Amino acid sequence: MTKVSRRNVLKGGAAFAAGTTLGAPMIWAQNIKDVTLRQFGTGVSNLNDVANKVKEDLGFTLEMTALDSDSVTQRAATQPNSFDIADIEYWICKKVWPTGNLQAMDTSKIKNYDKIVGIFRDGKLTPTSTIAQGTAPHTVGFVEGPGGKEFVDNESGWMTLIPTIYNADTLGIRPDLIGRPISNWSELLNPEFKGKASILDISSIGIMDMAMVVESMGEYKYPDKGNMTKEEIDLTIGIFTEAKKNGQFRAFWKSFDESVNLMASGEVVIQSMWSPAITAVKSKGVPCVYQPLEEGYRSWGGGIGLSAALTGLERDAAYEYINWYLDGWVGGYLMRQGYYSAVPETSKNFMSENEWGYWFEGKEATDTITSPTGDALAQAGETRDGGSFEERMGAVACWNAVMDENQYMVRKWNEFIAA
Repeated sequence: MTKVSRRNVLKGGAAFAAGTTLGAPMIWAQNIKDVTLRQFGTGVSNLNDVANKVKEDLGFTLEMTALDSDSVTQRAATQPNSFDIADIEYWICKKVWPTGNLQAMDTSKIKNYDKIVGIFRDGKLTPTSTIAQGTAPHTVGFVEGPGGKEFVDNESGWMTLIPTIYNADTLGIRPDLIGRPISNWSELLNPEFKGKASILDISSIGIMDMAMVVESMGEYKYPDKGNMTKEEIDLTIGIFTEAKKNGQFRAFWKSFDESVNLMASGEVVIQSMWSPAITAVKSKGVPCVYQPLEEGYRSWGGGIGLSAALTGLERDAAYEYINWYLDGWVGGYLMRQGYYSAVPETSKNFMSENEWGYWFEGKEATDTITSPTGDALAQAGETRDGGSFEERMGAVACWNAVMDENQYMVRKWNEFIAA
């Protein structure tokens, strides 16, 4: 006997409505409230406020699960029936797309497609931009058609992920405890901060922070930080292993909360960090700076991918969700945490002039700047660390990446953490 679940009934009932949402608004309105879409991703963007707003605006239920980056990769690659929507980073796409667990998305169904920033379309912020090293999002963003297995280097009309969120990452510091200017990545290994430094324990991201430090120290110049040879991996991890054995690191963190606690407590004064973690530390009343550095930023981008098993009404609902996501409310919410939206101009409609000026244009705040939850982050007269969108995203040195020697790199990384 076939096991009957609500999802099977929904899928069967949705077959006649597939692709006809415009012609059948009545059926759509009646059935949409019965749809539940299961989304997973990192804690960065799997936010309860977004799920609540989806229910309010679109009528269906979004069940969200937040995991760390490594668990996200594993789930997307090995458990295709456990999700409908994968909210993943572009470097993860390189590992997941070949499994066939995601379906290509038709950009003609994305109403704000033409407003998506160039980074995700041809790789360039402006026509004269240089494309940074690593797995730049546009290089894994398109396939040749609905069943495409290979990435293509043009806007083919079929995307692997619809971009949503991205940022320029750097080191977080406690200026009150350091007491002097910090302007280089090499400071992470400065013996002055022995026992008070930290790096994140996610190999694909951590190795890029390491590479930024190694170049900053003048130890080595990589042809491509995002695709190291075995010798380059050995060199990079060797330098950090020596520092580790000398007691440089207080801890290695995997989750957002761990990074916040290390910094807020003062146990760590300089470390790998993410923008909203800085926001969280500041909201506790603790001074914390996302320090612009001379060598530039390490960047990442994320997007929404759809399970290959998603069809009918549920897939229509997922497209509806993506269009809603790029319509501005979520963008405004994310920008108030220090991230960027893939369609910045729609976010502007959901931000005050003061917020837009501070977060996007790099202008001085004219009044208190608050987080989405209302905590004060900056006062009138203050400017954002690193300046405007163009200044920050224009200074990206590398993107999070998956290397050809990924398995070797992961093995060496684990040896470093265990050393």
